[in-house]
Amino acid sequence: MASNSQEHTNRLIHEKSPYLLVRVTRQWPQSTRYVLLSMVKNVWSIDSMPCFIMLLVFYQAHNPVDWYPWGEEAFQKARDENKPIFLSVGYSTCHWCHVMEHESFENDRVAEIMNKYFVNIKVDREENPGVDRFYMTFVQLTTGGGGWPMSVFLTPDLQPFMGATYFPPEDKFGRPGFKTILTRIAQIWAASPEKLKQAGKSTVAQLKAYVESKPPGSSSASALTPWSTAEDTFDHFESSFDEKQGGFGGAPKFPTPVQLLFLLDYYGYQHKPNDARKALDMVLFTLRKIAAGGIHDHVGSGFHRYSTDDHWHVPHFEKMLYDQAQLLMVYSRAYQITKDELYADVVKDIVRYVSRDLLHGDGGFYAAEDADSLPTAEATKKKEGAFCVWEAGELVDILGDDAAALFSYRYGVKEQGNVDPEQDPHNELEKKNVLFEQHSIKETAQKFAASEESVSSILQDSLSKLLKYRQTSRPKPHLDDKILTSWNGLMISGLAQAARILDDSSMLELATRAATFIRNNLYDESKKTLLRSYREGPSSIDGFLDDYSYMIMGLIDLYQATFDQQWLQWAYDLQLKQNDLFYDNDNGGFFSVKRDDQSILVRLKDEQDGAEPSANAVSVANLCILGTLLQNLSLSDMAQKTIQAFESTLAKLAFSMPYFVSSFLLVTIGIKEIILAGDDKNMERMHTFQRAINRVFIPNKLVVNVVLGKSDGVLQEKNTVIRDIANKSADDVNGVSAFICENFACGMPIQDLDKVISNLTSHYS
Repeated sequence: MASNSQEHTNRLIHEKSPYLLVRVTRQWPQSTRYVLLSMVKNVWSIDSMPCFIMLLVFYQAHNPVDWYPWGEEAFQKARDENKPIFLSVGYSTCHWCHVMEHESFENDRVAEIMNKYFVNIKVDREENPGVDRFYMTFVQLTTGGGGWPMSVFLTPDLQPFMGATYFPPEDKFGRPGFKTILTRIAQIWAASPEKLKQAGKSTVAQLKAYVESKPPGSSSASALTPWSTAEDTFDHFESSFDEKQGGFGGAPKFPTPVQLLFLLDYYGYQHKPNDARKALDMVLFTLRKIAAGGIHDHVGSGFHRYSTDDHWHVPHFEKMLYDQAQLLMVYSRAYQITKDELYADVVKDIVRYVSRDLLHGDGGFYAAEDADSLPTAEATKKKEGAFCVWEAGELVDILGDDAAALFSYRYGVKEQGNVDPEQDPHNELEKKNVLFEQHSIKETAQKFAASEESVSSILQDSLSKLLKYRQTSRPKPHLDDKILTSWNGLMISGLAQAARILDDSSMLELATRAATFIRNNLYDESKKTLLRSYREGPSSIDGFLDDYSYMIMGLIDLYQATFDQQWLQWAYDLQLKQNDLFYDNDNGGFFSVKRDDQSILVRLKDEQDGAEPSANAVSVANLCILGTLLQNLSLSDMAQKTIQAFESTLAKLAFSMPYFVSSFLLVTIGIKEIILAGDDKNMERMHTFQRAINRVFIPNKLVVNVVLGKSDGVLQEKNTVIRDIANKSADDVNGVSAFICENFACGMPIQDLDKVISNLTSHYS
């Protein structure tokens, strides 16, 4: 161990600083690192084992590349040494990121070239979406495609001059491999660095021109008709709907919750009753198909990322928190509309998964589980789906002959496996079965001459045995144990909505604990700012637009589930901070990164939905709700101006931004505010009103609770109507009353619950 770093290293050991130890010692020989590990093990106690394990994993994984995090240290090194930057962007559960890591970054020869000629930066796209978004835009515009891992070469001033996605290590099929690419760029840089620097400047200028070329919105939102936009969006989904399998388009098939949520809103407003019914039917059919398919983990609960085929059978096996959160919203609303227990069962299934496998002990939710895992404890190579798939013989061994036969009939199990070879390009699923509901309970009961009750019991017992076997006998997939503020915001929203609709206190407890976790660990009360992520402590990365917008949405939903005004107050504080950090005061709309982030050369605005809803679309809805609820015209005006900022895209590509279309409708139609008022003596009757109203689906419904005589809280402070109602006497409201307010006016108090429900549902008759 180098003597000049001995003292510093000893201090870091005693401070239990694993990340700094990695940074200081990453260029040490492997043998010296193992000496360090033995020292660490002797000094650190059992409470430091997570840190020790992190060091062990780092040192045992032979990754000789001298990686830097995104930040000034790396930038300054590139400037001082006049070296180009190699930027690798990926994420923890990305399959091809792991492939490139193993093939190239763990290769000594490749690492030698990278370390000699480049400053190498690795970025997790989920921790730093601003970096990912900017350079992905460059890659998409210059190559016509994108994906992860994303590989980009930059000048020391962070200007991109070449980019792509995955590179194989060696030349293949006439295409250069990663080593060849690295060598050629190093040679060009050595010979004429100014040419590449100029190319980088030109690229950034073109990107800026591309962003600024988007026409600004008109001065009035009325220039774009909300219902024509909604009708065009509905028509697009109707024309692309798969009537046999549900969903939209062919393989690969994603659940696309934002599209389903729009269609439910379209149904709820009943603009054209026949089309509204079609919209609902498309959603319900799709939800049933997804729930029955292999994309649904029938043993372990929750949903995989997407289906590689067109009938929801063989998934890409990773599981993402944001999918679970948004599907919670969709299935909850489907149950709210239909009262069909199938949808409620799926809601409970999702909650079972996230609370078992993605829940931090203090309440936050982890980001994802990997698709790949070791098939056995003795195996050395991971395979996709190994944790989830089954051989027919395994089922017999675990369940016994009779139960296995019944189970196999129900879930489409075949002796030779049920995966089409076309869906298994790497032959990882030979003889394996992905479970799906091939036959109904009724069909299974008829096949085996048994009652449906006994069949259901056998199947439930079989699923429990398989889950126990899977959890105890198979190596689990890698857990991406980052806790992202944005995705937790989505999960808080999904859980709060589900808790309201299903009247489930355990779901509400999960939502409340998650919000408390974010506030305790990722929120600076003095500055009113959010941090992006948490892993063994909060990161140093500031929150992005989606962190604010999704958390605000979650807090608004949490308020409606608890009527605890602390959540509404926090939502309001965050909205004011979001406006300060991200709003474009010149042209309207929100930038994805804050105004003082100098590392992002061009600030972009996200408008189209992806796997998650557009943060601008969510912001429009948040502004509309808070502006109405807190009687803040500036927030309402900001919602209008944000719509105007994206009018051009709404007019041409509304189908690509369905969440924005829903928000546009919300702003146009306005909030239907239901104010429940009662005194302390009538809380049980108040809860009866709340439960009944929560079971009614209305897209623009907002429920507020007022306890007579209580004047504290942000609602009473900001909203004059609510303040006046709070000052009424018990006689005025006859115990409990509902005030239905819309279009800036409130109706007379209604004490009869049946009349309240009739008023709310009259347009569905």
